[in-house]
Amino acid sequence: MSIPLLDLQAQYSSIKDELESEILDVLRGGQYILGPKVQEFESAIADYCGVEYAVGVANGTDALVLALDAIGVGPGDEVITSPFTFFATAESISRLGATPVFVDIDPQTYNLATDKIEAKITSKTKAVIPVHIFGQPAEMDAVNDIATRHGIKVIEDACQAIGADYRGRKVGSLGDAACFSFFPSKNLGGAGDGGMVVTSNKDLADRIRLLRQHGSPKKYHHSLVGYNSRLDALQATILSVKLRYIDNWNNARREKAQYYNKLFEGTKIVTPKELDHVKHVYHLYIIKVPNRADVESALKENGIGCGVYYPVPLHLQDAYEDLGYKEGGLPVSEAASHETLAIPLYPELGTEDMKKIADIVKEAIKD
Repeated sequence: MSIPLLDLQAQYSSIKDELESEILDVLRGGQYILGPKVQEFESAIADYCGVEYAVGVANGTDALVLALDAIGVGPGDEVITSPFTFFATAESISRLGATPVFVDIDPQTYNLATDKIEAKITSKTKAVIPVHIFGQPAEMDAVNDIATRHGIKVIEDACQAIGADYRGRKVGSLGDAACFSFFPSKNLGGAGDGGMVVTSNKDLADRIRLLRQHGSPKKYHHSLVGYNSRLDALQATILSVKLRYIDNWNNARREKAQYYNKLFEGTKIVTPKELDHVKHVYHLYIIKVPNRADVESALKENGIGCGVYYPVPLHLQDAYEDLGYKEGGLPVSEAASHETLAIPLYPELGTEDMKKIADIVKEAIKD
C-alpha cells in the first residue's frame, strides 16, 4: 500500500457533499469570473487574517507580482528575499525589472536570517519579502523594525502559511501586504490555481484591484496598464468551503508533526524547530538527514511519497547566473538544499502509517 506525500482525495472525500452542492450552485448561476462568490471569499479571508482588505487574483505568483507592482517596484530597484524558497518569490521581483537580493537563512527555521538583512540594504532597496517557509512565520518583529528604520516596504510571502500565528497575530497581518497561494497542494488549496493579496492599506488594495483587471476601473476604460489576473468563482467557492475547516486541518497537522518529533527522538534526524512565539502550520514536514539520497530511495522503494524542497537554492539557479553569486556564498541555504527532505504529513494521515514511515527513515540513516 502506497502512502502519498499529500492525499487530496482523502480531503475531498471528507467534504464531498458540501463541496459538490456549492459547486453546482455556481455552475447553475452562470457567474464564473469575480462576482459575489469571489467577494464573499475575499471578505472571509480578510476577516480570518485580521486585515481590512483582500483581493483575489489568479495565483500566488501573480499575488506577489501585483503586490510589488502596487508599491512601485520597478527597473533599477532591489528587493531582499530568501534563496531557500520556490522560484516564484524571486521571479516576481525579476518580472518587474527589479533585482532580487538574496540573504541567507536561519539554520533552525529555514526562514530569513534577520541579522543578515541590514548589510544588504542599499539606496536601491525598495522592499523585503520574508517567506514563511514550510508554514512557520519569519521573525517579523525584526524584519519590520529594519524596514521601518530604512523606509522600505514589507511584503509577506505567506503562500505556504495560511493560518499560522506570530505572537498571536495571523500571518497576512504582519507587513504592508501579504500574498497567499491556493495551489491544490497548499493547506488551503483549490481545484486549480488561485491567489490572494491581503492588506490594511486601502490605497494599496484599490491599486491591486485595478491592476488585476487590465487597469480598468470600468469596462473598456483603462487608467493604467495592468494584468489579467482574476480569481474565478468556482475556485472561490471551493476555497470558501475549505476555509471553514482550515483551523481543524492545521491543528491536525500540528498534532501529527509533534507525533513525528517523538518518533524521531534520539536519532540523527533533525526535526522541525518550532519557535515558542509562533504557531507553525506544517505545510510541509521537513527533516534534515545526513544521507538524504539513501532515505529518499528507501521511502520510494516502499511506496512512500517524499520530496526535496528545494534541490537548488535560488542564488545558484541558472536564471540568476548573471547576479554573480557563487557556490559557498550562502552556505546555510546550500546545506539545507542538500540535506532536507519532506515526508508525508496531512490531516488524514494515520498513526500506523506514520510509524511505518518513521521506521523506514530511521533504518535508512543507520551507519
